[in-house]
Amino acid sequence: MVLSILDRYFLRELAQTVAATAIVLLAIMSGISFAHVLQQVANGSFPASVMFQVLGLNMLDGLTTLLPLSAFLGVLLALGRMWRESEMHVLASSGMGASGLLRPMGLLAAGVAIMVGAVSLWLGPWASRTSDQLVAAANRSVIAAGLDAGRFTELPGRGGIIFVDELSRDGSTLGNTFIATERTGHDNVPHLKIVTGKHGQLYQETDGNGRFLALWNGWQYDIPLGADNWRKMKYERNDASLDNVQSDNDDEDPAHSLGTLQLLRTDTPDARAEFAWRTIAPAMTLVLLALALPLSRQSPREPRFGRLLLAVLAFYLYYLLLALCRGQIIKGHWHHSGPMWMVTFIVFGIAAHMFRSQYVERKPRKAGA
Repeated sequence: MVLSILDRYFLRELAQTVAATAIVLLAIMSGISFAHVLQQVANGSFPASVMFQVLGLNMLDGLTTLLPLSAFLGVLLALGRMWRESEMHVLASSGMGASGLLRPMGLLAAGVAIMVGAVSLWLGPWASRTSDQLVAAANRSVIAAGLDAGRFTELPGRGGIIFVDELSRDGSTLGNTFIATERTGHDNVPHLKIVTGKHGQLYQETDGNGRFLALWNGWQYDIPLGADNWRKMKYERNDASLDNVQSDNDDEDPAHSLGTLQLLRTDTPDARAEFAWRTIAPAMTLVLLALALPLSRQSPREPRFGRLLLAVLAFYLYYLLLALCRGQIIKGHWHHSGPMWMVTFIVFGIAAHMFRSQYVERKPRKAGA
């Protein structure tokens, strides 16, 4: 298909504004995500060594919602500027009808919908799985928790420190080890616990949940702070439990990390809701761009951001309805995504009716009427 000069102009203006809007929203989202991940690092839920990897993967996963919103707002801003500066009126007087606007919009909508579909069906779940694997690897290796030979390292979530003079390449075997932790005893007196060992080994439970450090041939000291009743014990082997490095996100959805093909083979409410949300995302993009066409039309004297506020409220209402439908599927009240598609078709029908009403030929008024 050969694009006309007008088609290329519309497509360039729309694409540039959508890209600029996406960059701004991505910067905002990265700031919010960075603050959240930094808080998890401070709480000991994430090792600092994988902080930026997890941040990047979370941002990639968030593109499923960011891309449709960026396209929606970008089209509103670009077409709104053309209407305010009377470019659309000049083009209409030159013979451009509704089809002249639909062609470049259709190309833009198809491109954005393909990107959203790739993120929602493949890249987003892959990013979530990779993030979980990074955190799981931190449970299996003390290197991921920031431990380095010859340096004192804070234990994640334990309020203690660990020091080793040698460390194997895979991070599971330790040389001479020193661990110091603080706890409150039964007598409500703070106790300092010091454990030393000639060598150590990091291992997990068979189910992969617990993480433990086994030390051999060392000493253990229990020192009540402010008292002189110290206890000293020599041991041949001493096993200490280490807190798992894991996310503290209570809203984490296990189905979100599953691949799309796995969701099709999993017959649970969470899996059905997740699959419905992934498949509705590209259609949501097309509906939002269709809704942006009539909402972007404004007169030169109209407030610049009046229609934009109305459009944001429309997006919020549409997104909220889809989220409510998804919640009903998660609760098991609905067993398919039919209501979500019904809401989508209704919104698309409203957008098509509004667009047609703007371009329908008006009957001339009779004189004296």
